[in-house]
Amino acid sequence: MSKLTIVANITVNPDKIDLVKNELEKLIPITRGEKGCLQYDLHQDNENPGHFLFYENWESRELWQTHMSAPHLAAYMEATEGAVAEFTLNEMSHIG
Repeated sequence: MSKLTIVANITVNPDKIDLVKNELEKLIPITRGEKGCLQYDLHQDNENPGHFLFYENWESRELWQTHMSAPHLAAYMEATEGAVAEFTLNEMSHIG
């Protein structure tokens, strides 16, 4: 199994930035403690505060998929329902 890199872009409705940021920050310590999590870093765009990016590295796709079905992610989805304007997720492989 090769390492999996995830790049997740989250664009938030302007009136919900603080709510979503707070909910995203809650995910960090829990996720970093999960089996297979090598890196889980949250970023916020300096020019557009409603744009967040997670840069993640996982030991395997299977362990990342376990993370994706974790209760804390379900709680995040429920807490931010209607607040996220756009979400894109890319599964990436390191090539050099």
